[in-house]
Parts: sequence; C-alpha cells; structure tokens
Amino acid sequence: MPLGTKTKLYETPNHPFQGERIADEHDLVARYGLKNKEELWRAQSELRSYRREARQLLGATQGDAEAAESQEFLARLKKLGILNEEDSLDAILSLDVTDVLERRLQTVVYRKGLANTAKQARQFIVHGHVTVDGSRVTEPSRKVAVAEGDAVEFDSTSPLTDELHPERAEEQ
Repeated sequence: MPLGTKTKLYETPNHPFQGERIADEHDLVARYGLKNKEELWRAQSELRSYRREARQLLGATQGDAEAAESQEFLARLKKLGILNEEDSLDAILSLDVTDVLERRLQTVVYRKGLANTAKQARQFIVHGHVTVDGSRVTEPSRKVAVAEGDAVEFDSTSPLTDELHPERAEEQ
C-alpha cells in the first residue's frame, strides 16, 4: 500500500437516506458527544466484528456454547467491560452499539463527572487535560478497560485540577 493511503475502518449504511436510522444516529451522536457519524459507524463495525467472531466460534462447534467458549476472546471483552463477568458467548450476539460506546474514554470521563457534557469531555481529552494511569491521553475514542476506570483523572499539571476552575463539573 503506498504511503498516505488510509484503510477505512468502518462501513457506511447500505441505504443512505432512511429517516428513522438517521434520527437514531443523530440521537446517539448527540448523546455520546461524537464528532461525526463516522465515529458511530466505527463503533457499529467493531460490534459487527465481535458478533462475527462469536458466530464463527459457535459455528465451529455446531452451537455447543460450552465447547466454543474462547477464553481469550471472552476475557478481552470482559476486560474492556463490554461483557459482564458472568456473561457467555451467547451474550455477544445481543450486544448493542451503546455497549461499545460506553467504554470510550470520552464517555468514561463524562460518566465520572469530570465534565459537564460529553462534548466538554471530548474537549478536555483532546486538549491534554486527562490522564489514564498517569499517562496523558488525547484520543477520545480510546477504549478504557474496567481496571483503568478508576485511574482516569485530570493531569496534575492541568489548571482543571483546581476545584474552583470555572469549567469544572458542578458536584451533584
């Protein structure tokens, strides 16, 4: 592949002008503070790949869920928090795109109360005010593992560490 060419990481909808789908996408983009629908389509493509892998594992064992339990695949999804600890391979097929979007750093920052809105959480991340395990992260789409959830905080050098900063989220 020549330099400068980019591989597309998502699939666009088959029917571009469906009012109900467009309204649903618009709602998700607004609720999760996504930059554009491309980010939503990436999450949907990621979810499709999880389901595809689960179907392949189940199909390889003719539907025997116990024999198909791929420890590595399930462990990865449980570590990311997409699946609960007691969930099995069948649970992957019933996942929704919101399960993937909830594990984005942008959503975790907003849910932790470090920002007033999801858009503001995105801005804090892009501007370098947020760290994960002490490392500055400027990528709002980064997946946050369950173990890292408590380690998401403001950078110690950021002016946002001051409780009285005007952009800080008000305490509920």
